[in-house]
Amino acid sequence: MKRPPSLKPGDAIRIVAPARKVSLEDLQFALQQIESWGLRAIFSEELFASENQFAGADSIRAADFQSALDDPNANAILCAKGGYGSVRIIDQLDFSNFIKRPKWIIGYSDITVFHSSLNNLGIASLHASMPLDFKRNTEDSFLSLRSAIAGQGYTISSPNHPFNKTGEITAPILGGNLSMLYSMLGSDSSIDLSGKILFLEDLDEYLYHVDRMMYNLARNNYLKKAAGIIVGGMSSMNDNSIPFGSTAEEILAQHFEALNIPIAFGIPAGHLSDNQALIFGLETELRITSQETIIRFPDDPSTKARSVG
Repeated sequence: MKRPPSLKPGDAIRIVAPARKVSLEDLQFALQQIESWGLRAIFSEELFASENQFAGADSIRAADFQSALDDPNANAILCAKGGYGSVRIIDQLDFSNFIKRPKWIIGYSDITVFHSSLNNLGIASLHASMPLDFKRNTEDSFLSLRSAIAGQGYTISSPNHPFNKTGEITAPILGGNLSMLYSMLGSDSSIDLSGKILFLEDLDEYLYHVDRMMYNLARNNYLKKAAGIIVGGMSSMNDNSIPFGSTAEEILAQHFEALNIPIAFGIPAGHLSDNQALIFGLETELRITSQETIIRFPDDPSTKARSVG
């Protein structure tokens, strides 16, 4: 698995919008934040294209993302927001030059399609907050993101959860948004979880549909292949007038019941203000005890840890 080069002060982060549309006003706080880290934010005019809910037609979004992939002046790619639309352009992209000169691709939620595709190409990526969320993010969210792109090892911790299963494992983390993983099953973007730690999060789904998605993953042997599971925010879930009878976390725990692997709920990642960065694809230490969960991400071995911001 290739780790993209770490960023240093003065490097450029290119912002793209592969899904829903975004305005310059939406980005102002994030642009200031990136500058405060000693980095430069760059983007093309196509970033602010608009077609209904999308950031321009599929062809425009694909061309801008392709330009970012191939841009020699961009040291990382930061997706402005999620929503829906990334899956509409993934098959139009050519990653051949990117594979030769990889860079961090950063985002979450709808951006799961890129994380999964990059994993299948053997390139690590960064599940982390996006500019639209920066105003509400915690300092720990920013600290973890800055540490990840600077090549500094860092730790994420969370208190014990009643659904946890204790254990220790060192393995890559993969996954992301449950709805996106469910939608990609059987496609070229679907991931192989053999010996990996599965991460799941989601937002604004009906509880019965969470159960249906989990049954689909289970029946495709997704869960049996995982060596560990971590669950982030299952946020703002919906129910029908006749209650489903279980919370999202309870639904997941029921599907994990027969698994004899380390499992942790309550990880601060996903559609949360405390959306801490997860590095996908690299060997990561996961330790779940009766008191807490600790996730340790490694330093970039190719460079001395250096401070950004």
